[in-house]
Amino acid sequence: MNSHKITSIAKEVLKVESEAIFQLIDKLNSNFEKSIHAILKCKGRLIILGMGKSGIIAKKIAATMSSTGTPSHFVHPGEAFHGDLGMITEKDITIIISNSGETSELIQLLNPLKRKNVKIIGMIGNKKSTLANQSDIYLDTSIDKEACTLDLAPTASTTATMAMGDAMAISLLEIKGFNKKDFAELHPGGNLGKKLLLRVSEIAHKGLEIPYVFSTTTIKEAILIISEKGLGVTGVLNKKNEIIGIITDGDIRRGLSTKGNGLFDQTAINLMSKNPKSINENTLAINALKIMEKHSITSLFIYPKLNIKKPNGIIHIHDILKLGIK
Repeated sequence: MNSHKITSIAKEVLKVESEAIFQLIDKLNSNFEKSIHAILKCKGRLIILGMGKSGIIAKKIAATMSSTGTPSHFVHPGEAFHGDLGMITEKDITIIISNSGETSELIQLLNPLKRKNVKIIGMIGNKKSTLANQSDIYLDTSIDKEACTLDLAPTASTTATMAMGDAMAISLLEIKGFNKKDFAELHPGGNLGKKLLLRVSEIAHKGLEIPYVFSTTTIKEAILIISEKGLGVTGVLNKKNEIIGIITDGDIRRGLSTKGNGLFDQTAINLMSKNPKSINENTLAINALKIMEKHSITSLFIYPKLNIKKPNGIIHIHDILKLGIK
């Protein structure tokens, strides 16, 4: 088979699937709005059920719902019929997913769900089917044909169903006023979560990890501290343990180029830069990064609050960048 033929097949698949999604637009009606309002009124959780490929789509929809502020769970219909039905309460609402609308594992759950007075939203591909007729709210996800050339493997049907799930999730998100900060709260490990939530106090070097020398410390000793702590800098303290300056590895290199070995005869106070940059420990890491980039520096001392003379931490630009925050 030549490459042109392969590309033609792929294009046809994408065409069929895109058309399946596009056709859903005309199928949206008051039932879609009813389903959204029903989920919004739900005092429990959204339970999504499906078998086979529909089950995989159900898991994806549940994950999308949960990550956008609608607590959701996937429950396997077969397992539900053998005990996991106890996971579903009368406060919950369900979405059942089936292209044929005749999935036996879902049909056998209809009466148990109805006895619990659990509302059923049917995302069904056959409006004349058992599941469509038994659903409290029916959402039409029917398609003209599958993208599979045998018209057998679930392809366009699963794509359309997943798109309908996305439409529901985003509708709920918008109505609830779910924002970036809310999203970050549910994704603390993601880049957005880190940008909007991670504070420097959570990743700062503290205690014995903070590089300090006294103003009377020799440059040779200061170099050893800089090397030992591995941050490329050291703070300089006076006799009262108050920070009065900073020495960077760049300062050392420049001092060697101008003073040669004579640099080692001097003390920290002769080489330090006064008034090192600092931030509050509650500063967002992304804002600390912006400050460092603005001033072309690699480290910031961290204070728990104003009017404290000695910092309780230090953060290096690499501490932020290695977390993927940019």
